[in-house]
Amino acid sequence: MDLTTIPAPGVHDLTDDEYFTGELARVSLSSTGVRELLVAPAKFRWNQQHPQPPKRTFDVGHAAHQLVLGAGPELVLFPGTGANPEAWQKKDDIAAVAALRAEGKVPLRRSDWDAVHAMAEALLRHPHAPKLLSRGEPEKTLVWVDEVTGVPCRAKADWLRPDGIVDYKSAADASLTSLRKTVWNLGYFVQAAFYLRGFRACFPVIEPFFAFTAQEKDAPYLVQTFQLPERYLAIGDRRCAEALEIYRDCAAADIWPGYPSDDIHEIEPPAWVRDEEY
Repeated sequence: MDLTTIPAPGVHDLTDDEYFTGELARVSLSSTGVRELLVAPAKFRWNQQHPQPPKRTFDVGHAAHQLVLGAGPELVLFPGTGANPEAWQKKDDIAAVAALRAEGKVPLRRSDWDAVHAMAEALLRHPHAPKLLSRGEPEKTLVWVDEVTGVPCRAKADWLRPDGIVDYKSAADASLTSLRKTVWNLGYFVQAAFYLRGFRACFPVIEPFFAFTAQEKDAPYLVQTFQLPERYLAIGDRRCAEALEIYRDCAAADIWPGYPSDDIHEIEPPAWVRDEEY
């Protein structure tokens, strides 16, 4: 593997296109890739060989991410000119919105513009979130090579502090009850462990922290800041180590298996289903 074609280990300013679809994406492992490898190496390999640009969702959460962090495309208020200004159905509106997007800007309807700015204001009123984002820089890419497996790795930190990383998530529900499920179901604990590996590789003399800031996308745009305990991060780190070994072995053999297919599987009903129901 020729590592001279990708950024050297360290901290870099990379665009989304460079990070998600450039040469670095084709030869390195991200936290998303870690989670894909653990599901099925074939899924990871397909996505690695067919990198897709980040989805231009232009939704409230995406725009709030940019406004809160102060990084990313410019947000532009675009009130439509039709009977329903929010519809953007007139030909002139459609053309104008397309032109703004072609310029790399993010057009927002009045309702979304107001919501995004209300989210930023709500976050600033939170007792802990502004402090987490008071030092550091947004959208920094960490590049490193895993010492055990030799696998190139990358991670794009929402907010890189001198002493750790802060990840900003928009959410439908930021209650602790919901977040407990989300952290497990979406593998946030794996992401945190992987990013901490990257921080330690780039700044070996510092023992970092990783914190999440989650904010709801509906009024009153409640905010929740949280961290994961060491035992949870340890589970994530073991999964990272497992994925790195899978990557190394699959790459060496150029064999990327899918789901286990040595038998016809039997799926039991969930544990919460009562016996009398079946």
